[in-house]
This record gives sequence, structure tokens and C-alpha cells, in this order.
Amino acid sequence: MSNSSEPNDALKGKDYDRTLRKLHGELVSLQQWVVHKGLKVCVVFEGRDGAGKGGCIKAITERVSPRVFRVIALPSPSTRERSQMYVQRYLPHLPAAGEIVIFDRSWYNRAGVERVMGFTEMDEVKRFLRGISLVEKAIVDSGVILIKFWLEVSEEEQTRRLQDRVEDPRKVWKLSPMDLKSYSRWYDYSRARDDMFAASDSPHAPWYVVPSDDKRRARLNVINHLLSTVPYKSLPREKIKFPKRQKRDGYRDPNYPYKYVKAQY
Repeated sequence: MSNSSEPNDALKGKDYDRTLRKLHGELVSLQQWVVHKGLKVCVVFEGRDGAGKGGCIKAITERVSPRVFRVIALPSPSTRERSQMYVQRYLPHLPAAGEIVIFDRSWYNRAGVERVMGFTEMDEVKRFLRGISLVEKAIVDSGVILIKFWLEVSEEEQTRRLQDRVEDPRKVWKLSPMDLKSYSRWYDYSRARDDMFAASDSPHAPWYVVPSDDKRRARLNVINHLLSTVPYKSLPREKIKFPKRQKRDGYRDPNYPYKYVKAQY
């Protein structure tokens, strides 16, 4: 899959910040509308390691309420969960009325990382791919707005980002031994992605591909698509007037030996 649709010129920081600020205001309007109307929205992010899923999710959620926008990033399944129907552990996290749930990787782990890394048998992968479109049809029929993003990063950019994780102490936690193993299996992931799209890119739950070599453009495009997919209106806001503060009424500042944080900066 090629990223040829991306502009060659990088988006400048000033332009990015200005546009992101505007989109954040629209996300707040979307949030209020979702709560007001009791909508249920589910957003799935998938892609290779280093594709920029975390950055997109952070850009969406940094100015909205975590009580409305809930991010789900499940750990490895427990022994009990491994004995369940595969998608069962994800179903309790689907949105209720007035919620937007974002999956940082999802039930598609079975079609992607589990397949590529040999954590499951191909028979299980094929069974999952045969049934997942029906599961998503049931989810959509229950009233959930389901949006699926695949972030597509190039080989060269993925290498640069993973190398950056090695050299940046703020990012080293994001590089696991499994990331290094998966890095060597680029075309195994490509085959897994192709099979996943063929089985689950449906009219009721289509995949939307986001070229992500330019992180800033990818984040803006994801937010813009989210806003255009979920119908919403800006609710009227009442004019806010702050009340007067109460008077001291005899209150005295305490003579207490508070332990202050050292002002080192």
C-alpha cells in the first residue's frame, strides 16, 4: 500500500497548531451533542508499530472529557479470557449512550499481531475473519456508530520512528522486544492487513486508511473525518456570569507549617 496521496511538504507547526485548536473546539461541540442525544460512538485504531496511533488518540482526547471520550487499550488476555469467545473481552467496553469509546488496537489483534507473531493458529485467524463482519453488523445494528481507522506508515518512516524511540529517553518505554520482532516481518504484516481488509471492509463498517508519514496531517485528517462522520450540531450556550465571592467573615489565614514543593524551576 502506497502513501502517495500524502503531500510532499511537511505541515508547519504554526499551521498545525492553529488548525488543531479549531478542530478541538469542534470536538467539544461533538462531545456535548453526543451526551445531549445519547449517541454511541466507537472508534477503532489499527496499524503497524510506529504508525502514529497513540499520537492521533492523544490529539483527539487532550481537550475533551475522559468521562465521555474513553480510551481502551487492553493488556494481554488472562487465562480465563483466553478461553472465551475471542471478541467477548472487548464487548463490555463498547459505548453506552453519551459515550465515545476509542480502541487503541482492538479485536483486530487476532488478524494482525497475533497472526504475525504466531500467538494463534491460522485456523483461528480464518474463523475470526469469517465472523467479524457479522459481529460488527450486530454492533452497528444496536445503534453504535463504528469508525475504523488504519494508519499506514512507510517502511522508511517506521524505521526512523522506532530508532527515535531507542535514542529518546521519553520514548524508550514504547519500544518492546516484540516491536523489534515485528519490525522484521513487514510483509507478513502486509499480508495480514490485506486479508483483514478483504474480510472486514464492509458497507456497514468500512475501513478508512490514513497515510501517516506526516504525523501532523494524519492527526488533523483523522479528527476531521471523525467530525464529518458523526452528525452533530453546536448546542446553544448560556451566558456565564460568575457570582460574587463570599466575604472573609472573620476568617484568618492559618499559621500552619505547610510543606511546600521545592521551587527548583
